[in-house]
Amino acid sequence: MATAEKKETKKTSKKEAGSGEIQKLRIRVRAYEHKILDASVKQIIDTAQRFDATVVGPIPMPTEIKKYTVNRSTFVFKDAREQFEMRMHKRVVDIMNPSAKVIESLTNLSLPSGVSIDVKMI
Repeated sequence: MATAEKKETKKTSKKEAGSGEIQKLRIRVRAYEHKILDASVKQIIDTAQRFDATVVGPIPMPTEIKKYTVNRSTFVFKDAREQFEMRMHKRVVDIMNPSAKVIESLTNLSLPSGVSIDVKMI
C-alpha cells in the first residue's frame, strides 16, 4: 500500500508542474496560391496582435509539389507527353499563451476559400 501512495503523489506533482508550462497555439495554413495564403496569414497575425498575443511566424514550410505525367495522344505517339503539377504552399504561425479572446476571435475569422487551417494546442 505504501507504493500505491507514492505513485499517487508523483502523479499529482507532475500535473501541478505541467500547469505552469507555456501554452502554444500552432496554426498550420495551406493553400494552392501563395498570394491568398500570405493574405490569410497576415489576417491571422493581425487578429492575434490586436489582443496583445505574442506571435512567432509566419514560418514558410517547404512547398509540396505533386507532378502528373499524361500522354498527349490517346492511342499512338507514346513519346509525346505532358506534365502538370500542383503546388501546395504552407505556413506555420505560433501564438504563445493565447487568451480566450484570441481563440474566440480566431474561430470567428472568415478566410478565403481554398485555404485550409489546422490548429493544435501544444
